[in-house]
Amino acid sequence: MIKYGLNCSNGHEFEAWFRSADDFDQQKSRKLVTCPACGSPEVDKALMAPAVSTGRKKQQIALALGEEQKKAMEQLKALARQVRENAEYVGPQFAEEARKIHFGEAETRGIYGEATIDEARSLAEDGIEFLPLPILPEDTN
Repeated sequence: MIKYGLNCSNGHEFEAWFRSADDFDQQKSRKLVTCPACGSPEVDKALMAPAVSTGRKKQQIALALGEEQKKAMEQLKALARQVRENAEYVGPQFAEEARKIHFGEAETRGIYGEATIDEARSLAEDGIEFLPLPILPEDTN
């Protein structure tokens, strides 16, 4: 059995169980999957991020994309691409360089790089604005 998070065309979110991915597709094509709030048969799978445990205890994220999610993914990819094209890569010195820029010790400019969770937490506590860039499928292929 598979539990899917679903969205209808009217923006309602709900969950439903199916025997398989094919079962969902067949029921949807026959308009048997409907929104419990409004009855709309225009239903798509929502973004799903179940934790998948591997032998190395590393978690992976799985995405089941409907049309709206595909559009959102393309927008995220475009945003990440634009940041990378218009900002300076500072690598693991991101937190240090962001702090220097914030306190006027370095030239104001767009930067991107890596930061640990503790470094990001410290930046946020100091009121330094930053935005984590998502790791997208094309980044890992």
